[in-house]
Amino acid sequence: MTIRCEIVSLENIIFEGDVDMVVLPGVHGEIGVLPNHSPFLTMLSYGIITIKQGDKENVFTVYGGVAEVQPDQVTVLAEGAESVESIDVERAEMARKRAEELLKSGIPQISEQYASMQASLLRSNLRLSAARRYRRRGQSPLSPGEE
Repeated sequence: MTIRCEIVSLENIIFEGDVDMVVLPGVHGEIGVLPNHSPFLTMLSYGIITIKQGDKENVFTVYGGVAEVQPDQVTVLAEGAESVESIDVERAEMARKRAEELLKSGIPQISEQYASMQASLLRSNLRLSAARRYRRRGQSPLSPGEE
């Protein structure tokens, strides 16, 4: 028995397919979802979505959003998301350094620019830690739409 999973960002569909389990980064902690789960709606925090399908595991970073769980489907509407396999580590490292430098430059903490740089730093750190943690395990990623 499987559950349908769709991860959608503002830009595109990140993943869709039938899976055995989905682990979501809810704002109050990780949530494991199996087929026939009770319906609920939750906000997502910055974190990792893990999708298990047989002996395969696919991992995504997510930057907030909401998830709707129904007994036969999980729908993630993410503010931003990407497969760990697609993370450009060099680019994430440059973004992290740029955000750290800008935050040290004395931007007022109540400004919109400060909040934007903090969010950029959080995204970069999440990308870097996810790439280090999950790529090291030699995961074989699922193809989008693979069932």
